[in-house]
Amino acid sequence: MTGTTAIDWQSLLLRWSGEWADSLPDGETQDEDDETARRARWLGFPPASEERIAAMEERLGLRMPPSYREFLKVTDGWRHAGEFVWLLAGTENARWHNDESGLADMYEEFLDEDAGPEARREAGMWRRALQLDIESDITHVLMDPEDVDEDGEWAVYTWASWRAAPPERYANFLEFMRDMHREFHRLRAGQGDGEPEFANDTTRRLDTLVEEARPAVLSGGWERAVKALDEAKEYGRPRAAGLGDQIRRLLGETYMVYFEGLVTDPRYAPELLPPLVAEHARSSQDDSTLTFHLRGAGEDVVSLAYAILDQVRDGAYRYTVDGPFGEAVERARELARWGEADGAWRTLMDALPLWEPLGPDHLAPLGWVADSVLGPLLTPERGRELLSTPRGGQTGEAPRPTAGLDPEGLAWLAEPDPGDNRTCFRFVLVEGVEPQELPGRLADGDDTKLNGPMTFWEAYRRSRRNQREVSSYDDRALMAVGRAGTGWSFAFDGDPAPFDRRRFVSPAAAAGEGTRAVVVWSGLRTRRGSPFFHLSVARDGAEQYAFTYADGEIRQSGEIPRALDPSRYFDDLEDEAEVERSLLDAVAGEFGVHLPRHAIVNGRLHTFATRSWTRPPRNGETYVVIRTGRDEAQPEDDIRTGEDGPSSR
Repeated sequence: MTGTTAIDWQSLLLRWSGEWADSLPDGETQDEDDETARRARWLGFPPASEERIAAMEERLGLRMPPSYREFLKVTDGWRHAGEFVWLLAGTENARWHNDESGLADMYEEFLDEDAGPEARREAGMWRRALQLDIESDITHVLMDPEDVDEDGEWAVYTWASWRAAPPERYANFLEFMRDMHREFHRLRAGQGDGEPEFANDTTRRLDTLVEEARPAVLSGGWERAVKALDEAKEYGRPRAAGLGDQIRRLLGETYMVYFEGLVTDPRYAPELLPPLVAEHARSSQDDSTLTFHLRGAGEDVVSLAYAILDQVRDGAYRYTVDGPFGEAVERARELARWGEADGAWRTLMDALPLWEPLGPDHLAPLGWVADSVLGPLLTPERGRELLSTPRGGQTGEAPRPTAGLDPEGLAWLAEPDPGDNRTCFRFVLVEGVEPQELPGRLADGDDTKLNGPMTFWEAYRRSRRNQREVSSYDDRALMAVGRAGTGWSFAFDGDPAPFDRRRFVSPAAAAGEGTRAVVVWSGLRTRRGSPFFHLSVARDGAEQYAFTYADGEIRQSGEIPRALDPSRYFDDLEDEAEVERSLLDAVAGEFGVHLPRHAIVNGRLHTFATRSWTRPPRNGETYVVIRTGRDEAQPEDDIRTGEDGPSSR
């Protein structure tokens, strides 16, 4: 016997009927039939005999699906299937829809030669489906005799014009009715003043599950608890959505994660508003939608939300929390802002058992996911580790730590990225200095400062916002900085200008004043021009050795260590990626360095603009200067020669 034919329809429908009757205020039934149903505590009708069901099937020309047949044996029709279908058909009034809605032509019009079987089946449903809705709020309930599973069950589709959405599909009639029972609960759960309290065996069972879920989540048993919370949410139980959304957000989910029922509570707003506001800032420019999710909130919560929104949009939101966990947050941020994502994560996890919730419905620290520096640390795997870690005074078995996100060395730079955009890059490594010291070595002027942490593209857009002049001779690199292993710092540019060997000037000597510096510029996989690769190493302000491979030739100087000897790599350039990988491995091995992949690709790092990586133009060399804005001394597009000098430089 299948799962649908084994259902105890009698128990489900009796329970539903009693809950409906008890939810009505005295004297508030819509008509005489409803009043009769209320007194009888039964939304159904007398059962249909096998003969009536057989006569119906003969009239319609098809045997009915098992779950609908079993339903009819208990009640020949149904009142109030959810809140929008007031009367559901029995044996006498079920009929073929025959495109009564007039929607078949519209759906068929949108079919093209690439339309799949599912789209074609849905378009044809309007002409062949069995209609079960008799009285409704412009809502159709249709069973499709051609959308059939191995148990002979027909799929049920519901569609309402006012929903402005495609038809919703249910695997069978039983699943449809179960969802209508849940819909009834969801809409009754928030009954207003003067209405009976909506409490019954179903709500009490679900509320018990919600209460049991909270300590289970805090002790690390979130996977069991989330199932209970999801069930309670489907029935509209208070707090279930807000509790479950905390889990979903840490698993990386953001769609329809609103922390409903909790985010407007002043106790929880400092932790739950930041992730809600950050997702709003990412996906919407219409701030009225944020106001919608804050309906019912006090003025202090709304003001806090918009203050956080301004900070998030400026990249300035900084998560803070009291106690030992708050101290760990500060240490983790310091590590993360210099690219040490794995160290930052371990710092947070080591302190998590000391974290304390803001109240009984607070399941985990959440505000940090909106922090511009800490937020990029989150991955679904790390979210599971956090949720599995006992905290908030609960005990349990600690989970196995997640694997680090940053591989050793530099070879990852030779791997294709998802958009295959990282085909050219350059970086500077400096020994014995901190990242914040790099602008003093690589930029013009002693007052050059680092920008706040941001993604490369955020930094690029900001740098171009007030730029008034661009020239073909100038190559000021926008570089992200951080730590490159023990004793080394890096500056990295993942989208450099085209390489010009004739005018290129390595910054290694300037960067290596009083220490050692390494410069790498790789374009072995570049889509702009022919492949090239440059390496230069300086110590105490003087270049020790260097080589450049370009245009099929190698030019080198100084005594190059055997591991870096270019003749070992450029005899055969059939596989540029493999050559690049080998060279990067050699550089990493020679100097004991690595670059943090997660921070460079997904994180936010400090940035600055270097001095030009190309020399000024010489006499007779032509270059172009493009200016925007008013400049009375020169035209906006200005073609010059080297005799004119590089203008304002």
